[in-house]
Amino acid sequence: MHGQDSAHRELKVGILGATGTVGQRFIALLAEHPYFVIHALGASHRSAGKRYSQAVQWKQTAPIPHAVRDMVVHECKPEHFTGCSVVFSGLDADVAGEIEADFRRADLAVFSNAKNYRRDPTVPLIVPLVNSSHFAMIPQQRLQHKPPLKKGFILTNANCSTTAVVVPLAALEKAFGPIESCMITTMQAISGAGYPGLPSMDILDNVVPHIGGEEEKIEWETLKILGGIVDGDDGLKAFDMHSPSPLRISASCNRVPVIEGHTECVSVRFARRPPPSPQQVREALTAYTSDAYALGCPSAPRHTIFVHEEPDRPQPRLDRDYQRGAGVSVGRVRQCRVLDIKFVVLANNVAIGAATSSIINAELAVTKGIIA
Repeated sequence: MHGQDSAHRELKVGILGATGTVGQRFIALLAEHPYFVIHALGASHRSAGKRYSQAVQWKQTAPIPHAVRDMVVHECKPEHFTGCSVVFSGLDADVAGEIEADFRRADLAVFSNAKNYRRDPTVPLIVPLVNSSHFAMIPQQRLQHKPPLKKGFILTNANCSTTAVVVPLAALEKAFGPIESCMITTMQAISGAGYPGLPSMDILDNVVPHIGGEEEKIEWETLKILGGIVDGDDGLKAFDMHSPSPLRISASCNRVPVIEGHTECVSVRFARRPPPSPQQVREALTAYTSDAYALGCPSAPRHTIFVHEEPDRPQPRLDRDYQRGAGVSVGRVRQCRVLDIKFVVLANNVAIGAATSSIINAELAVTKGIIA
């Protein structure tokens, strides 16, 4: 972590879905945070009233942080989180929608890892290494709520496989202009399905060439993230979905027997002709820096994109924990004989693909004065 730790007073945070896979990663990451302090934990009614160490099946490599071991778990109701400046949601999508809406209604700032509000026209869908400018939608979201909110909002991060690919795509569009078309084939880790995930007989010695809804998420979310915000004739802001330069995306998603780390093979075609060379692409990816790092967010990675020169990298087992899983790794940058350039990208799906993204988003909100 980096940044001016002393510049921020301590801010109390809550975690919804605290016993789940993403909730556990929130706790592991926040235990050492310079100014976010875990204040409240929420989970299902089965866990409510229990100490956290009794309620959770802890699956992280480090022990349960001492500060939360004996913390009592509450039901996911706003009255238990009233002192929190930030609420992180690791809830499953089947329950997240109503609960997160209740928390926003209670004027709480919700940073969600669930899919429920990603398509909402007033909710920013933010990969913090890419599109921090989309925080500009939050004032409108507050005003459109009845009655208008003073502090509350919902902000979502992206699907874990979308997060991996949009970071290098954003770097390439910044350097070389619009991308016209993109082919993506994913090899996704089993932790993306949560715990206990797929039965061992389904995934060992196997590749499952279907993950429900995943391909549609990549193809749609990428447009919202890489697009801009425009002012409409009605005076309201709207996400332009990359419409000034249409981007066609085709994704194929596969589940593979890897525990953590999504690997994706990507081919892109640029609108600009002639396209950049592989070496120009490598240099642009290496040079790319996120607003989150420039603004001093303590969880932001120094290297937004680490470019490997070795012919057989990145690999999940070797590269997923670099920079605590907060950046993305790219390798095998080369010419594509069908499109223009192809490469391999790896991202830690439970770090930058989930909990770390939400944490950096909250740090950005503090830095921008959206959370005080």
